[in-house]
Amino acid sequence: MKLKELEAELQPLKGFAAPKRELEQYVTSAHLASRMIFTAATSFDDIDEKDILDLGFDIDPDALEIARENVASVEMEDHIEFVHAEIGLDGSKPTREGIPVFGVAKAGRKFDTVVMNPPFGSWTKGIDMVFLELACQLAETAVYSLNKTSTRDFIERKAKSFGFNGTVIAQMRYDLPKTMVFHKQKSVDIEVDMWRFERIPK
Repeated sequence: MKLKELEAELQPLKGFAAPKRELEQYVTSAHLASRMIFTAATSFDDIDEKDILDLGFDIDPDALEIARENVASVEMEDHIEFVHAEIGLDGSKPTREGIPVFGVAKAGRKFDTVVMNPPFGSWTKGIDMVFLELACQLAETAVYSLNKTSTRDFIERKAKSFGFNGTVIAQMRYDLPKTMVFHKQKSVDIEVDMWRFERIPK
């Protein structure tokens, strides 16, 4: 599938009905998502016939329901499993009653590729690094992630400490529309890096 065709396929998918501030729920645009997946597939062979984990909105049942509807609309139900859990490292205590922590033990296996657009940590400090560390623990080969460009040097150092080399494969603009009541501007452009993290050979 060509890049433009992939973007067109993603364009009609539903976003968050009522985005939650504390979860930093911002929709990944079809433009950004298509480029991440297309690059992973065509430049690195990290998508086709691979076991893939998408770390993201697992904690929110409303978001999971929308995701199920999106998957049904493209007739992919037989290929995708949804997990209702919160992201955390093994040993982390749940922050929400009745919702388990999704760590290495909960996953029970590793994945060829992990893709994510994690929270930037604006609301819950350090959550972006929890996502990155867990992704590196669960990925056999590669992790793809969108992160603020302003954190580039820090992220590169942290990835190395997790056993992965990071490469910025694209620098892009995240068009953040006014989706929360506290937003004052119609939209804001945030500079983001599209990363590919690859496991360092032992």
